[in-house]
Parts: sequence; C-alpha cells; structure tokens
Amino acid sequence: RGSNCINTAGEKVYPEEVEEVVKKHPNAFDCLVVGLPDDRFGQKIVAVVSTSSDLAGEELDTFLRSKIAGYKVPKHILFVPKVERAPNGKANYKWAKEYAEKILS
Repeated sequence: RGSNCINTAGEKVYPEEVEEVVKKHPNAFDCLVVGLPDDRFGQKIVAVVSTSSDLAGEELDTFLRSKIAGYKVPKHILFVPKVERAPNGKANYKWAKEYAEKILS
C-alpha cells in the first residue's frame, strides 16, 4: 500500500482513497489513480477512469471537490473504455501509469 503513495506538494495521498471516491460517482465504473512526476509538486495525481456513459472530466472534478480535500483531486482525469486489471481483479498500476504517461507526454 505504501509504495503506491503519491507525494504531491508535501502531502501524502493514497490512490485507493481517491479511487473509492471516484467510484462513488454514479457514472464512474472503475478507476485507478497514479502519480506522475511533476516539476512543481513532485508528483501530480492522475485518475484513469472507465465510465458507463457520458461523464465529463469537469463534472467528475466538481464531484470530487465536494467529497475530498483539494490536494487529493486528480490534476488529470483520463477516460478509457476499460480499466486493466490482473485476472484476479487486482489493480494494474503499471498499466495505468504507462497509459497516463503516453497520453500526457
């Protein structure tokens, strides 16, 4: 659990905590949260989200801001058809991080 901890602007953020809140949105189906290098904050939070319908990043951002501290809200929300997981259902953070790096580079 600790190895996935994201350090952003001196604050520690656990991906699972943010993922749980994202999944509470009625249109968010699944989610993985990763940290990517950021010149200003050390790491920036990125959410990779699969959705069952039309869900705008802005809508999800507003939803998250009403539920968790601002520093925990992802800087980027990337939508995918399906979040990759291991056959046993475990989170595939390596995939999420590589996907986010590819999209945001």
